Amino acid sequence: MASNNDVAALLEEVPFKNYPPWVVQKLRPQAVDLIRRVHKWVENECIPAEPILKAQLAQGKSRWVTPPLIYELRKKAKAQGLFNIFLPNHFKESPGLTNLEYSCCAELMGRVYWAAQTMNCHAPDTGNMELLAKYCSEEQKQKWLKPLMDGEAFSAYSMTEPDVASSDATNISCRLTLDKSTNEYVINGRKLYGNVLWNDEVKFHILMACSDPGNPNPWRRHTMIIVPRDTPGHRQVRNLSIMGYDHAPDGHGEYIYENARVPAENVIWGEGRAFDIAQGRLGPGRIHHCMRLVGQAERAYEFALLRCMDERKKPRGRLIGSFDSNIERIAQMRLEIDSMKLVVMNAADTMDIRGNKAGRYVIAQSKIMVPEKLAAVIDDCMQMYGGQGLTQHTPLPEMWTYARFVRLADGPDAAHRHQVGRDQLKAAKKENLVSKYEGYRDRERDLRKLWKMEGLDDEFDWEYIPLASSSKL
Repeated sequence: MASNNDVAALLEEVPFKNYPPWVVQKLRPQAVDLIRRVHKWVENECIPAEPILKAQLAQGKSRWVTPPLIYELRKKAKAQGLFNIFLPNHFKESPGLTNLEYSCCAELMGRVYWAAQTMNCHAPDTGNMELLAKYCSEEQKQKWLKPLMDGEAFSAYSMTEPDVASSDATNISCRLTLDKSTNEYVINGRKLYGNVLWNDEVKFHILMACSDPGNPNPWRRHTMIIVPRDTPGHRQVRNLSIMGYDHAPDGHGEYIYENARVPAENVIWGEGRAFDIAQGRLGPGRIHHCMRLVGQAERAYEFALLRCMDERKKPRGRLIGSFDSNIERIAQMRLEIDSMKLVVMNAADTMDIRGNKAGRYVIAQSKIMVPEKLAAVIDDCMQMYGGQGLTQHTPLPEMWTYARFVRLADGPDAAHRHQVGRDQLKAAKKENLVSKYEGYRDRERDLRKLWKMEGLDDEFDWEYIPLASSSKL
C-alpha cells in the first residue's frame, strides 16, 4: 500500500487528481505506471486523431472497413505493451491488474469512443475473450480465442431478439436443433445487435439459442455456439442505427438464420449451459461499460468548461460561465461525475475482494446509475452550447447516444432495478427487519415507564410496525 506522502503526491498529478484517496492508496507501482502510460496514449494518440478517423471513414471505399489509423494505432499499442490490459490473472498474458486498477485505465480509454479498440480492450471482444478462455476447449481456444487476443480478428455476441421480451432471456426462441446424421446444429431464428458482418474483420458470432424448449428447467433450455461469419443461411439483413448513428465500421446488425448449419464441435461448454456462461460474461462486461462512461463524463465536462471560458461567446457582454445558472450547472456536473466514479470504483473494488457473484449488487448499481447520470450531464453540456451542441461541431451528441444505449446494453436498467429491489426486500426479511422495529417498540415501552409517560398521546406515536400483533400502546 502506498505511503501517505506518495498518495498526496499522486493526487496532485493528472490523471489521479480526481480519484478518491482510498483508490490511490490501493494502486500498486506497476499499476500507477500503466495508468500513466494509458493516459499519455489517449491524450497524445487518440484525442488529437478523432478528426483523422472521421475523415478516413468518409473518404474510404466503404464505411465498414476499419480505417488505416486504427490498424496503425493497434500495432503501436501492442509494441508498447498497451494491448489486452483488461485480461484477468488467469491469462498468462495478463498484466495482473485488479478490477480497481483496470477501472482507472478504462476510464481514460472512455474519453474517446474508439480508444479501447486501439488497445484491444473494447466490447464485445473483451467479454468474448473472457468467455472463450473460461468455458472453451483447448482446440476452440486455439481456433477462436487466439486470433482475438492477437488482434487479428473481431467477434460479436448475439443474444437479443426482436420477437420476444428478451430482457427475460428465458424467452429467447432462436432454435438450435442437433442433426445427428451430420453432427451439426441447425439454426433458425432472428437476432438483433451482433456486430455487423459487413466488416470483414468480424470473424464469428457467439450465439445464444434455445436447444431444449421442453426442459422443465427454463435455465437449462439454452446453449451457446460459435457461428463462423461465412456460415450458409446466416445473413445480415441491415445495419441497426442507434439514435440515427450507424457506428461504422463496427455498428450493430439485424440477422436471419435460415437452416444455418454449424459443427457440433462449436458448442461452448455443452448443451444447456448458456445461462451459466452468460452470467460469467455479462458481469465484467457491464462494469467495463460503466468504467468507460466515467471517462466520457470527464470529457464532456471539459467541453462545458471550455464553453464557459470562450471569449467569443458573450451573451449580454458576459462569459457564459459568469451566469449563476451555469456556475450551478458546472458544480452539479462535478458532483454527479464524482458520484459516478465512486460507485464504479466501489464496484470494482468489491469484485476484487468478494468476487463477481458477491458483487452483483454493486455491479447492478453502477449499470443503473452511471448511464443515466452521464446522459443528464451531457444533456446539460449540450444545453450550454445552444444549437451548436446538437451538431457535429462537438462529440457531445454521439456521447449522449452511447450513454443512452448503455441503459439497454447487457440488459435494460429496469431489469437491474427489479433485481436490486427484489434482493433488498429478501434481505430485509432475512435480517428480520420487522423484529428489529418491534424491538424499538419494546424499548419505547421501557422508556415511557422511565420517563413516567405511559399515557403518551397518540399524536406522538409512530405507525411503523407492519404486523397486527404490534398494536398501538
